[in-house]
Amino acid sequence: MPQKTCRVELVASTPEPMAVIYAAFRQCYHAGFVGDMHTKLVDGDISAEKQAAFIRKVMESGHASPIEHVSFTFAIEGVSRALTHQLVRHRIASFSQQSQRYVDGSDFDYILPPAFAKIPEAQARFDTFLEEVSSAYQDLKKILEENGRGEKAKEDARFVLPQATESKIVVTMNCRSLLNFFEHRCCTRAQWEIRAMANQMLAICRKELPCVFEDAGARCEKLKYCPEGEKFTCGRYPLP
Repeated sequence: MPQKTCRVELVASTPEPMAVIYAAFRQCYHAGFVGDMHTKLVDGDISAEKQAAFIRKVMESGHASPIEHVSFTFAIEGVSRALTHQLVRHRIASFSQQSQRYVDGSDFDYILPPAFAKIPEAQARFDTFLEEVSSAYQDLKKILEENGRGEKAKEDARFVLPQATESKIVVTMNCRSLLNFFEHRCCTRAQWEIRAMANQMLAICRKELPCVFEDAGARCEKLKYCPEGEKFTCGRYPLP
C-alpha cells in the first residue's frame, strides 16, 4: 500500500481565455457586437497588455460575472477521500471521481497526515490499522464473491475503506468559482491537505491567466488585512 502525495495537472482550459473575458466584459459596455471583435483580439490587434489592463480595472470595480465564461480542468491524484468530501462541496463545478465500486481496493494507496509522520508511535499505529483494513477488505470481498455477489463484491467491501484512501478526480471550475475556492481553501484555516492542493491549482492559474489570478488566494492576500476576526486570525495580516 504505497503512500501518495498530491499531484495536480492542467488538462484543458478555454482557448484564448483573455480574449474571451475581454470580449465578455466589453459586451456589457459596448453598443456593437463583440463577436466581430474576437478575431482582432486573438490576432493581437488589441494588445494583450491592453486587454489585461482593462480586465484588471473592471474586476477591481467588483464586476466579475464575465470571467465565468472561462474554465479550467484539472486532473488530480494523490488526495484522500477526506479531501474530496470537502472539494465536492464547491457546487459551481464539475467532478468525475475514481469509483470505489469499480476499482479494486485490495491494495489501496493512502495519504499520511504530517502530524502522524512526526510521531513514530502515531505512524506505527496508523500503518497497523491500514494493514488491518486491507486484510478485512480482501477477506470480505472474497466472502461476498463466494456467496454470489460477483463483481458487486467491491461495492460492499469498500465500506471498510478509510478516509485516508487515495483517490483521483477530474475537476472543472470557471474562473469566478476558482477565485472563491482559493479564498476559502488557500487560507491557513483550511485543512492542510486541501490547502496544499489549492496552492498547486493557484500556481497553475496564475501562470495561465495572471490578469485574473495574480492577486488570488486567501482573502487576506487581496484585502491586506485578516477578515477572520481576532479568534481565528493566523496573524499573517493585521486585523481591520
